[in-house]
Amino acid sequence: MIVPLDDLLKLENRKIDWDEFMEKVRPIVEKVREEGDKALLEFTKKFDGVEPEYLKVPKEEIDRAYDLIDDDLIDALEVARENIDRFHSITAVERDMKIDFGDCVMGRKFTPLDSVGIYIPGGRASYPSTALMAGVPANIAGVERIIACTPPNEKGRVNPLTLVACDIAGIGEIYAVGGAQAIAAMAYGTETIPKVEKIVGPGNVYVTAAKLIVQKDVAIDMPAGPSEILVIADETANPEFIALDCVAQLEHDPMALAIVLTTSNEIAKAVDEIAKRIADERINLNNLKIAVVESIDKAIEVSNRIAPEHLELMFENAEWYLDKVKHAGSVFVGEFSPVACGDYASGTNHILPTSGYAKVFSGLSVETFMKHVTYQILSENALRRIGNAVVKLAKAEGLRFHAMSVERRLRPESSSPVSRD
Repeated sequence: MIVPLDDLLKLENRKIDWDEFMEKVRPIVEKVREEGDKALLEFTKKFDGVEPEYLKVPKEEIDRAYDLIDDDLIDALEVARENIDRFHSITAVERDMKIDFGDCVMGRKFTPLDSVGIYIPGGRASYPSTALMAGVPANIAGVERIIACTPPNEKGRVNPLTLVACDIAGIGEIYAVGGAQAIAAMAYGTETIPKVEKIVGPGNVYVTAAKLIVQKDVAIDMPAGPSEILVIADETANPEFIALDCVAQLEHDPMALAIVLTTSNEIAKAVDEIAKRIADERINLNNLKIAVVESIDKAIEVSNRIAPEHLELMFENAEWYLDKVKHAGSVFVGEFSPVACGDYASGTNHILPTSGYAKVFSGLSVETFMKHVTYQILSENALRRIGNAVVKLAKAEGLRFHAMSVERRLRPESSSPVSRD
């Protein structure tokens, strides 16, 4: 629907009230923490309506999945994996650095996490692409143990396409459990599912609420709400492309959000009409918001305030405006760069910050699965160059032993023991 621009500006503060959802899932998290597998089986029956044959998917089940999937689909997964690997491998180059300042050497080196858990959503649809988006960068980073949790289907098993995607992505262990209970299992460990150091991956509000609860005990990638897109367009844009991309985003979830900012009244009307014509009963068109703006610069300003998960730039010379984009999860430039390509196979990542969190969080990358340590190698000359400053600052803070640790090194000729006075 076409709305005044002021209505869209209210979306700058669209944060979800997580307290409500956290209170609902907290008992689930605590029960899994206390009862382990027993609680997982109970919640799987309650929420998924099945009694799974297993929690950990057997190797023979994964092997058999390849026979159940068309070769064309397997080829598509391989194309996506190759592009994701290529992009993330190149962007991960030159992580480590060592700088020689003459009398001292300083540097930074990256090391992978020992273990990570990937949440792969189920629910309205299965998302094998998420296995690639998280598993491939985790392997590039060098994570030793990579596990995945994903909800079982109505037969109590994991979708075969998801199993194949996990295998192609190099995920070593797959567990048929979803929801908040899966997050708790990966955070605290059960008899079957190992505890991990970090949990990544998208999910519904209950999954995200569980991640927010456990983050005091395990690292998470980012908080995330419903999926969203913002399109900036001028009179040259194709309204059918815009409408399709908006409806595609609304296809994810009834709470998903689609915003269009355009300098053209004609484009605004056309997008609204086309969206109403093509949307099916799953699409919540109340969450399609279209506003007319005075200029592209104004649209960029509003977009930076909203900080969308996905940003499409569909106007003349759009690439020139990339430097003006400050806050967005991922940007798609030009009419032949739909969000769907980033969701699957262009090579970037679809695990992105939503609900305005793009102002402070980045999308998933190789660095998500790594940490860095700094180091320094000081010569005696370097210590003498900075030692006086260190001593003065340490004494000013009342930390006399900090000061003495430097002073003593600067007086190597003195061999008497340090006095307590």
